[in-house]
Amino acid sequence: MVRKANRDDVGRIIELLHQVNMVHHVIRPDLFKPYTTKYNESELEELLGDESKPVFVFDDGEVRGHAFCQVTEVKGHQLLEDVKTLYIDDICVDEASRGRHVGRALYEYVRDYARSIGCHNITLNVWEGNEAALCFYRNMGMKVQKTGMEVILD
Repeated sequence: MVRKANRDDVGRIIELLHQVNMVHHVIRPDLFKPYTTKYNESELEELLGDESKPVFVFDDGEVRGHAFCQVTEVKGHQLLEDVKTLYIDDICVDEASRGRHVGRALYEYVRDYARSIGCHNITLNVWEGNEAALCFYRNMGMKVQKTGMEVILD
C-alpha cells in the first residue's frame, strides 16, 4: 500500500500539502501563510525525479497520505562521525483517513527504506503546539534529538 510517488500522484499530493500547511498556519500564523503549499505542481514533479529526496505515498486505490524524505550524508567531517541520515521533511495523512494507521504504515515503510539504504538514523522536526504529531512520533519510538528555540522580537 505504500509506494514511491509518481507524476500521477501530483494533484493529490498538492491537496495533502494544503492540509499540512493549514495545520502549520493554525499553529504559527506568524510564519505560515494560509491556503498555499511549499511546492507547486512543476516543482513537485521535478522533486519526484530526485533520488536523494524520495517521496512515498500510501495508496489503497486513493492516495491517503505522503512522506517527503531527504537522504543526507556526512563524510570526512572534522568534528562529526561519518553518518547517513534520512530526514522526514513532511508526513501527511488525509484528514478523512486519520485513525486508520496510514501514518504508521508510511512511517514504518520509511524506517525500513532508511535501513535498506544504510542509514544510521531518521530525523524530523515538529512544530511546538502540534501535539498530535508529537504523540504520533513518540509512539513510533522517536525521541528528542535536539531542541530549537526562538524569541519573537516584534
